[in-house]
Amino acid sequence: MRLKKLIALTVAASLATTTLVASQLQGRGASFPGPLYKAWIQDYNAKTGEKVNYTPTGSGDGVKSIKKRMVDFAGSDKPMKGEKLKKNKLFMFPTVVGSIVLSYNIPGIKDGELKLSEKAVAGIFSGKITHWDDQAITSVNPDLKLPHEKMTIAVRADKSGTTYNFTYYLAQLDDKAFKASKKPNWVGNVVAGKSNSGVSANIQQTKYAIGYIEYSYKQKLGLSAAQVENKEGQYINPTLESFQDAAKYAKWTPDNDFYAVIAYPDGKTSYPIVAATFALLPIEKTDTNKQVTKFFDYAYTNGDKIATDLGYVPLPKETKDMIRSYWKTNKIK
Repeated sequence: MRLKKLIALTVAASLATTTLVASQLQGRGASFPGPLYKAWIQDYNAKTGEKVNYTPTGSGDGVKSIKKRMVDFAGSDKPMKGEKLKKNKLFMFPTVVGSIVLSYNIPGIKDGELKLSEKAVAGIFSGKITHWDDQAITSVNPDLKLPHEKMTIAVRADKSGTTYNFTYYLAQLDDKAFKASKKPNWVGNVVAGKSNSGVSANIQQTKYAIGYIEYSYKQKLGLSAAQVENKEGQYINPTLESFQDAAKYAKWTPDNDFYAVIAYPDGKTSYPIVAATFALLPIEKTDTNKQVTKFFDYAYTNGDKIATDLGYVPLPKETKDMIRSYWKTNKIK
């Protein structure tokens, strides 16, 4: 009798745990907004008691997971065009704007001291520039003692929206050498890491490395990042102000589910490599979608300071209002 009672209690506890886990919103995908989503989720839980889990596995995995309905929402830094959204029965909207920095590990060269021209950036990531004392780099850094050391190029191993936005930017510099891609075939002395955290670790651990990462990872780990030449020929440090200047040129509309690639913006003071990140929701899960939009609505209303503290650029009020109208139109708010 006691055994039966014990088994019954165990089953009941198991069911309770399953119900608890099932009630928790599950998201995964882009690592680009990972630090921000973590902070937003912690604040949301503290204020509302609602539970959200987000795993930064990369945009490619996020898209795959939402297509298979493995999660309640996905994150992707590469926006999906209308026909693909329709085919996969998905909603899409932007959540925040961030930036991609060129982080380096050169002994003796401090954060922000290195300048990289468009020619140098294209040469490094195409494999044409292999050493740090290449003329394309030294010519714009006459006061730096750049060594004759071979570069290690740190890139993503997984399908990545960060990579997509970075290669979209590279294609603006040299459309013969680059095409926008989540997982291009890099050449040269390459080391690959999974997610932004993996690339950051490779840069941190490898002397004479350079790679592309989201700004908040650079900040969190205290990595060095270059000034990068923008469209106007100005060398711009990655700062919240220069990201905000760049984000002003983003044009959003609900007519195409907010599809926009905003890398390589106009503007004399704009940092040249910025990107938006997006949330993807399954059309048929109306009730769950309302819980997801409730979370993002809270973040839009209360999370701007958290975003700016981490180096992200919150969406303009006008864009947030358009997104809220989009939710209402699609009955997910």
